[in-house]
Amino acid sequence: MKLQQLRYIVEVLNHNLNVSATAENLFTSQPGISKQVRMLEDELGIQIFERSGKHLTQVTPAGKEVIRYATQVLGKVESIKAVACQYTQPDQGTLNIATTHTQARYALPDVIQGFIKRYPKVSLHMHQGTPTQISESVVKGKTDFAIATEAMHLYQDLIMLPCYHWNRSVIVPKGHPLGDIENISVEDIAKHPIVTYVFGFTGRSELDDAFNAAGYTPNVVFTATDADVIKTYVRLGLGVGVVASMAVDKDDDDFCVIDASHIFKSSTTSIGFRKGSFLRDYMYDFMVRFAPHLTRPLVEKAIQLKYSAEVSKLFEDIELPTR
Repeated sequence: MKLQQLRYIVEVLNHNLNVSATAENLFTSQPGISKQVRMLEDELGIQIFERSGKHLTQVTPAGKEVIRYATQVLGKVESIKAVACQYTQPDQGTLNIATTHTQARYALPDVIQGFIKRYPKVSLHMHQGTPTQISESVVKGKTDFAIATEAMHLYQDLIMLPCYHWNRSVIVPKGHPLGDIENISVEDIAKHPIVTYVFGFTGRSELDDAFNAAGYTPNVVFTATDADVIKTYVRLGLGVGVVASMAVDKDDDDFCVIDASHIFKSSTTSIGFRKGSFLRDYMYDFMVRFAPHLTRPLVEKAIQLKYSAEVSKLFEDIELPTR
């Protein structure tokens, strides 16, 4: 059994059983991958993939277990390399972060600016995507950290640490009727078309929950993953904007900004990493820059816990900041 063979079967699964795409991604040949997969299956005495002619059709039950352990083995190999680099090149390396546009645009700039100044030899890469893409990229080892708010059930294979709470604001052009209401309600907002986030992004579910609880259905006429795009269409008069409060800045002085924290439940943004991964010193430093309460002793304590519920309990007495 070779590490190369384990890498091949994991990558074949990651590429939806497309051996050609896997070969292209790994800069090798399709016949070479097929041969190595067959050799591994012969050695183990099982089929990892079911086939129809030359095409792989699905992963066998035994194959799912093999690939699960292969993923863990490859993760340990990367951790061994990281340990070595920690001692030979402590201030050099890479850091890959997967997150949404709102986090990348509004929550992370100051953190990243300070981090790069402190670690100029660390190459930092930002990957934006959907909650599913964010979680998968970390689980597959393509990125180191996931920073997310929505769909926490997608992150069960990661250690997720709460960072801060945030809520929403309603934005309308100056002179809009909602700007004259002292204590805005769901009923007030429901009278107007709404421009907001795509479902599954940036706490969108809290908006729907608030409307449903009040007996209304939001008239959402336009959605986007990008708060700046939402603001553009509010300016065009398409509807009332509902965005993360952190997404409203000094350049939005043409808006009437209405606090809506009394209407919607607050959301919590968390940072997560793969279980069993080795964290470099600069990774601990990044976390504490992003969320000052995530000190190294606290993070190391969370790593030792087995279940997500235990991690949540660890943070019960910690007052998270609000943005």
